[in-house]
Amino acid sequence: MQLGFVSAILSDLSFDEICGFGAAEGYDCIEVMCWPPGKAERRYAGVTHIDATSFDDRSADGVRSALERHGIAISGLGYYPNPLSPDPDEARVAQRHIRAVVRTAQTLGLSTVNTFVGRDWTRSLEENWPRFLEVWRPLIAFAEDHGVRVGIENCPMIFTRDEWPGGKNLACSPAIWRRMYEDIPSPSFGLNYDPSHPTWMQMDPIAPLQDFRERIFHVHAKDVRVDRRSLDDVGILAYPLKFHTPKLPGLGDVDWGRFFSVLTSTGYDGPVCVEVEDRAYEGSLEARKLSLRQSARFLRQFIPESAGL
Repeated sequence: MQLGFVSAILSDLSFDEICGFGAAEGYDCIEVMCWPPGKAERRYAGVTHIDATSFDDRSADGVRSALERHGIAISGLGYYPNPLSPDPDEARVAQRHIRAVVRTAQTLGLSTVNTFVGRDWTRSLEENWPRFLEVWRPLIAFAEDHGVRVGIENCPMIFTRDEWPGGKNLACSPAIWRRMYEDIPSPSFGLNYDPSHPTWMQMDPIAPLQDFRERIFHVHAKDVRVDRRSLDDVGILAYPLKFHTPKLPGLGDVDWGRFFSVLTSTGYDGPVCVEVEDRAYEGSLEARKLSLRQSARFLRQFIPESAGL
């Protein structure tokens, strides 16, 4: 396995600077954010370390030069919008840019793009499903044609009252993944698996490692602390930020020893990238850098030093 981090937490650094920082801190790889340039509408979104809207061979040469100079690799390209948004313009932009990120990955010789499938949170799962198939069958075919795999993160994207109860990402449970892969059985369609989400959703975060071993393309290392007293007070029907808090790996409820024990037994040998969403480390750039240093120290007990991807 390779230890990496998601570049969104260092949004104020350039691509070259995140490569230098990652290499200096002993990271093997980086999941590089590829949002369209512009204002972010939520935390950790809108980060553009590689601009897929205008990416060409000259851009690719610059990326490769930085990677070679610093001795670090890219685990995948990340872009996490809502391509099934009920706003047709938002959905259209997201779908178009996913294709641009796939083309960028192909140009760079990368195998993986990570994203969300999206959801119209005002409608039921069954009402969403025909549109999911209409949008994602051609997107996955497009990725296949470009030699790129698509890893879907399993976050339900429920953070505010406006997003409750459906959330903005259908792909949040094993039952839905099975249905996804039955209806779109492409080997290019898989998961960017984050164990923190099933943890706060009161599900076993370990079982999917075995059940979906062939679909796990990429892994996020994020922890979560469930405030049991708050959960007992508001119940699971409250919107999730009422009872859980994202944390750095090792500071929450995920059993990382058990997680890596099972992950390694499945034969997974890909990237595991720290995703920082811990507000306790957001006060300054130095605090955010510290979050990545601390996470690397903790996770290196499970992921030995490697020669990179």
